[in-house]
Amino acid sequence: MKEIKIPQSFIKQDIKTEALTEEDIEHMFNISGSYEALFSKRARLYKERNLKDAGLLEEDYKHLLLEHYTFLKRPVIINNDEIFIGNSKKVVEAANKSIHSS
Repeated sequence: MKEIKIPQSFIKQDIKTEALTEEDIEHMFNISGSYEALFSKRARLYKERNLKDAGLLEEDYKHLLLEHYTFLKRPVIINNDEIFIGNSKKVVEAANKSIHSS
């Protein structure tokens, strides 16, 4: 997040204290096209529950995202009709470009 200069006009949500709603998840899904794309396979609970071998479907990812905030790959930045998920260098660059070219 330090590498992305987020304008003050953006709404920031601390998902630790303000849980994601089904509406939030649906909105992100509608832009990204996939619950799995929003899902963090690095989450501690993912490993503890051996979900790697569970053969998860899109609906499973949705339910897990609603169950616990750590399942969301972070950060998620939504700018107009674009979504940027995670903190890889490529995603950060694309988010910066989108935010600062608007």
